[in-house]
Amino acid sequence: MKIQIIPCLHDNYSYLVIDEKNNIACAIDPSEAKPIIKYLEKKNINLKYILNTHHHYDHVGGNQELKKKYNARVIGYKGDKHRIPEIDTLVDDQEIWKQESFEAKIIHIPGHTLGHICFYFFNEEAAFTGDTLFSLGCGKIFEGSYEQMFNSLMKIKALPLKTKIYCGHEYTKQNAKFCITHDKNNENLKNKIKIIDKKLENNLPTIPSTIREELDCNIFLRSNKVETFSKLRDLKDNF
Repeated sequence: MKIQIIPCLHDNYSYLVIDEKNNIACAIDPSEAKPIIKYLEKKNINLKYILNTHHHYDHVGGNQELKKKYNARVIGYKGDKHRIPEIDTLVDDQEIWKQESFEAKIIHIPGHTLGHICFYFFNEEAAFTGDTLFSLGCGKIFEGSYEQMFNSLMKIKALPLKTKIYCGHEYTKQNAKFCITHDKNNENLKNKIKIIDKKLENNLPTIPSTIREELDCNIFLRSNKVETFSKLRDLKDNF
């Protein structure tokens, strides 16, 4: 199974999980259809499924066009059935979604939105965290509470250390500036910033990160109390 990063819009990432043996794919959070169609047509791959982590337009904007073109099925959280365009299959927390060679555990991670989920492709050791966990950051709290977001991050934090994190945006450099401001003596973070800078200089994504890297470097995941997390989230909102 191959995971292909598809840059979309200004700083979004959509993803294709590709079964290369059968030339079929899942699209995760298609912000827009065109870049995804371009890649699929170039590689002669058939899109079978569209997986949405949450309902925000920059994660579902391509649903309608992709579904129409490929007759793909749209999968999303049952609580967001009225907010995710073209939804076909409703999934719930802790459920295993399995179709053909694709298999993912659904983890409900509210905070950024109340219906936000993570698709954890455990066989590929990959978690698609949308706008809940970013590399060196976390999402803004739009609909949930600080406690909900904190608990959601704790769920992701509990995944195996080598799990690769595929998030919704290229925010890593800005997140790194915030982390180092409040964690000045973190040598792991200093080393990661050097790697981030080199990747960006070469026009490469800073994604994926791993759970281990985030535990070492992400100040939000290093917070063990909701009170500390809440203060940091407020500081980041005004950074």
